[in-house]
Amino acid sequence: MNTTEAIRDRISTRAYLDKAVSNETIIKILDTARWSPSGTNTQPWKVAVVQGKTKQAITDAFLNANKNGIKPNPDYEYYPTEWVEPYKDRRFKCGMDLYKALEIGREDKEKRVEAALANYRFFDAPVTLFFFIDKIMCKGSWFDMGMFLQSVMLAAREQGLGSCPQASTSDYPDLVREILGVSADQFSLICGLSLGYADEDHPVNQYRTSREEVDSFTTWFE
Repeated sequence: MNTTEAIRDRISTRAYLDKAVSNETIIKILDTARWSPSGTNTQPWKVAVVQGKTKQAITDAFLNANKNGIKPNPDYEYYPTEWVEPYKDRRFKCGMDLYKALEIGREDKEKRVEAALANYRFFDAPVTLFFFIDKIMCKGSWFDMGMFLQSVMLAAREQGLGSCPQASTSDYPDLVREILGVSADQFSLICGLSLGYADEDHPVNQYRTSREEVDSFTTWFE
């Protein structure tokens, strides 16, 4: 698999096989991703590899918080407070296409809620990686973190794995930090990343989002 294939074939995998991922494979992925660029080589990433009972404890904490009406309190705002075009339309289409793949009707609120809560179950992936950044770092280092995350996902593709970056799993950062023993004073939680062997036959993994053509976002100057 070359780089172009890895980028084009990568999707947000939302259904996984009941198949363990070896620690050796995870190490290979992170050993590749550690060569990602960062400003002045700061390498601002901190990763927690979460599996088994610990992952279940985080899932239970998320679901309990949601059930008890505790509002999410992420360390940062991912989306704008007011949506405008073209982003509003792209977001709407993305959601509608996903619900269509899951065979969820527009009026089926119960199934929509269950689909959202699947994020807190990490889509039943066997492994979750949580990504933290030192709070002393500024926006430039968050840019570095994005490149590191992309490297992790592409390295996972090379190992035959699917992944899904999930901002939703940073809804309750204090719960994650408490369970993992990560300092709330020092580290912000960026996101979780579900990781495992994709269930290629599941309808949700047949769904694809569209992309704009190059000319729509590129201006040439000479």
